[in-house]
Amino acid sequence: MKLKAVIAYNGTKFYGSQVQNHKFTVAKVLLDALKQFNIDTKIDFSGRTDRGVHATYQVISFDVETSIWSHKIDLLKNILNRALPASIVIKSMNMVDDTFHARYSAKKRVYRYLITDKQTTPFNDDLITYIDSIDYDILRNATKEFVGTYDFEYFSKSNPQIKSTVRIMYDARFYKYKDIYVFKFEANGFLRSQIRVMVGFLLAISKGKLSLEDLKNQLQKKEQVYNRPAPSNGLYLSKVKYR
Repeated sequence: MKLKAVIAYNGTKFYGSQVQNHKFTVAKVLLDALKQFNIDTKIDFSGRTDRGVHATYQVISFDVETSIWSHKIDLLKNILNRALPASIVIKSMNMVDDTFHARYSAKKRVYRYLITDKQTTPFNDDLITYIDSIDYDILRNATKEFVGTYDFEYFSKSNPQIKSTVRIMYDARFYKYKDIYVFKFEANGFLRSQIRVMVGFLLAISKGKLSLEDLKNQLQKKEQVYNRPAPSNGLYLSKVKYR
């Protein structure tokens, strides 16, 4: 029996979402919790998050024994939440078709990157990126340039396992919510560190270090002028869509 779960986590203390040898990762914590209830399985994630990156809506899928858990899904969710650290919570859990795969069945993913021009405190510094000056109008207009189908190789870290670096960006916007400024990106998929590099580029434009023309040239792969990722603490996986 295959289960789909929506989880949220504070990525500050984790070395990313995927299993790594001798590293404290989201996958390791989840697998350790499952083993407490004699569930030895493999977990598939809708998308990889790097060290320090958060998720308000990460989707995972895994197999469990039908004979034991078919009518106890709510119980499993509750006991797992009690076994997990406070930095991870299972928001929902339900049975899905055996063909479902958290990653390969996903159609779109949404990420948000949060920034503020108000000095952070010890209580929120891990959750939002402080920027001393923000040019709202420039960022709002520049962010829209990412909408469309592009080869994002110049906006990512190299990964030899990836066959294609072309992605479709359905939505890219910059807006303000109360005292927080938000970058929102929705695409059919993202490359490693892609969003952080895009945000880093946009913030460089905001500071006058780069221009809109520089952004257009890099999107068209005429030249790579900037590839420095923004800090991880402002990034959130916020939605995964399956249709």
